[in-house]
Amino acid sequence: MNVIIQIAQFLLSLSILVFLHELGHFAFAKLFRTRVEKFYIFFNPWFSLFKKKIGDTEYGIGWLPLGGYVKISGMIDESMDKEQMKKPPQPWEFRSKPAYQRLLIMVGGVLVNFLLALVIYSTTLYVWGEQYLPTKNVKYGILCDSVALDIGLRNGDKIISVDHEEIENFNKIFHDIVVNSASSIQVERDGQLVDIPILEEHLAPLLKSESFITTRIPFIVYDFSKESPAREAGIMLDDKIVALNETEIEFFDQFRTKMSDLKGQEVAVAVLRGSEKITYTFKATDDGKIGVWPVGDLSRFFDLVKVEYSFLQAIPAGISKGLGNAISYLKQLKLIFTPKTKAYESLGGFIKIGSFFPKEWNWETFWEMTALLSIILAIMNLLPIPALDGGHVMFLLYEIVSGRKPGDKFMEYAQIAGMLILLSLLLYANGNDVVQLFRK
Repeated sequence: MNVIIQIAQFLLSLSILVFLHELGHFAFAKLFRTRVEKFYIFFNPWFSLFKKKIGDTEYGIGWLPLGGYVKISGMIDESMDKEQMKKPPQPWEFRSKPAYQRLLIMVGGVLVNFLLALVIYSTTLYVWGEQYLPTKNVKYGILCDSVALDIGLRNGDKIISVDHEEIENFNKIFHDIVVNSASSIQVERDGQLVDIPILEEHLAPLLKSESFITTRIPFIVYDFSKESPAREAGIMLDDKIVALNETEIEFFDQFRTKMSDLKGQEVAVAVLRGSEKITYTFKATDDGKIGVWPVGDLSRFFDLVKVEYSFLQAIPAGISKGLGNAISYLKQLKLIFTPKTKAYESLGGFIKIGSFFPKEWNWETFWEMTALLSIILAIMNLLPIPALDGGHVMFLLYEIVSGRKPGDKFMEYAQIAGMLILLSLLLYANGNDVVQLFRK
């Protein structure tokens, strides 16, 4: 059921983005009296799920959710309609319009995507505000994965700064380290300030890390698994586990580490219930577990900051957030095209994108993801690859500057080359998804 909810959110988000992107092209085409022959959400090879012709335009829904398209008269596009291009140009055709009008038609979709993201960010900030965990409030320090440990961080370190600059939002630390190519992290360890250098060889493993650093938390029982030795022994919800085999334990990671050596053995688990300390003795499972889940709600342990926005405050805040995410994504693209980072190995397709949506329907997260995908769609479409909007823009700018229009034959070959490039990227990204599935 969780997967179905994720797929439903992804498809709804994609449908909204594709529809509005193509509407941007459509609106400018109509503004300049250019005939639009087809307006489709999703692609429709061989057949359509729905289609209806109104005036000169056929509106439809395809079955292949890889994007959408508008077929504009007199333009070499995905349809590769060569026969139309052999006929004399007509006044309503794309090729008959001035270069600046053709340019606006081509950037219409990207423009709508950028504006949509800014509107969504402004709206979500106004409706839900913004909540985050300040780095200075992570009082128990951090919990490190293997990559963080290899860099030199340790469980319990308190991050003070990155490149000697404080980072207000704890959840942005990893982003700033990777995207801004940080060279060092400053931490407080045992009352001392320690400088951890980040070397060039750390970058590739960092990009593959799924949980570089998280917050260290006490072990308070939140839930039990279906078969739970701890529950059968008498441990209750909200009990705080404080010792294991008479060894004091303060944090969940300490408990987990010690239990790895006690698989299938008798264990004495001491819990604090109110002010009373109680010890339960029972046998752990063969994989070293006792059948309990710790509290994951950070508000139980840390003071979170909630920022509320008025309508007028939300607009500039939303614009700032949108521009910041656009700049961040451009930096991430740079990493992908830098071979030494091996960021291309982390490139994902539809499965990876869909996994970013929550497993339970959450409108705030849905719209946040939709805004981010809108920015990504806009930037990707601006890449100077033939068959993308950016490819058409590149040739139109050449025409405007040089005064010479690329020939139809050249545009035809460029379109084919661009489609092959896009197909290769699509296969590679989604192939990565499949490989990652088998590795899990």
